[in-house]
Amino acid sequence: MKAEPIASGAGVGESPDPRIEARADTHLMRSLLVGIFVLMIVYALYFGRAFFMPVILAFLLALTLTPIVRFLRKHGVPDVVSASFLVLLSVCFVAIAGYLLSGPVIDLINNSSSIGLQLTERLDQLRRPFERIMEISHQLEGLMATSQDAGVQRVALAPSGILSQAADNLLSAATSITIVFVLSLFLLASGTMFYEKIIQSFASLSEKKRALRVVYDVEREISYYLLTVSVINAGLGTVTGLGLWALGMPNPLVWGAAAALLNFLPYVGPLITITLITIIALISFDTIPYALLAPAFVLLCVIIEGQFVTPMAVGRRLEINAVAIFIAIAFWSWLWGFIGALMAVPLLVVIKVFCDHFDGLSHVGNFLAAQHMAVIEEDDTTDTGPAKG
Repeated sequence: MKAEPIASGAGVGESPDPRIEARADTHLMRSLLVGIFVLMIVYALYFGRAFFMPVILAFLLALTLTPIVRFLRKHGVPDVVSASFLVLLSVCFVAIAGYLLSGPVIDLINNSSSIGLQLTERLDQLRRPFERIMEISHQLEGLMATSQDAGVQRVALAPSGILSQAADNLLSAATSITIVFVLSLFLLASGTMFYEKIIQSFASLSEKKRALRVVYDVEREISYYLLTVSVINAGLGTVTGLGLWALGMPNPLVWGAAAALLNFLPYVGPLITITLITIIALISFDTIPYALLAPAFVLLCVIIEGQFVTPMAVGRRLEINAVAIFIAIAFWSWLWGFIGALMAVPLLVVIKVFCDHFDGLSHVGNFLAAQHMAVIEEDDTTDTGPAKG
């Protein structure tokens, strides 16, 4: 009895479809190209930070001030006039703040060693259980100092080298600040020019309307978020400074400005502020319980701002999950230092809002969203789904 031939395409040893292999190769090649492109962007941002940093700061500043320009435009004020006034006001604010804060900040930096000694003496009554560890630490410090004095050569920069390096850094900072304010002025004064360019880039009327709607929504949401968060942080800094002044804290203006600036770093910034205020309070007040009132007040302000004020003003839809925030802060601080860390969350919000407006990038926006937002979206999808018979 002869075996029946196996039907074509149904055998175990059937060769794979060439079209499937071609699609798999194409997908792999596309993934590799995307990875290479991302690495090239990171490489360019790292080595071109002297150019990209002020440019991105200018765009963020322009987006922050755009709602004010739009409001004044509705009341008959030309964009050029409102933009010039707002940028000039920003320059004056930065200059006055820098002048008022420079003296106390320089004093804190110069007195950092004495602050450390005073803090050590102040906490002497709290470190009795660790006296043995401290003795070992002092012995190790003595050994290290002896070895340094005996055989380690200390390298010092010549005064001329220090002066030239300081001059270069000052010139670079002045150039970056000038680029930020001048470019933000041009962006604010341009009005609807970018919208007109976007409309001209598409052929059909439906595509023009869709592109204009997406760009306008993204710009409106981001500008509203940045302006609202900036106002909230300024209010937090004002309340913090006044409260610390009432408690008798030295340099309350510095700590109010630090609270406002560092609050752009969620979780990390307030922790740094509370730690610094705790250190200064411990060496400034006579009793430890009274010294702890200052950081406790700052902690109360941060909790009220983070749990009530910002969610009510900004809304839950623009909240970012904590993991994405920490990754963004770590990445941008590695890339551009402290300025990059301050821009991390605003840039993350920009990316999330942009991804939410495009179906192909919606999964990225969903990943960046807070956990409760993802649950709400899933519940809405379930409730609005087709009813089963």
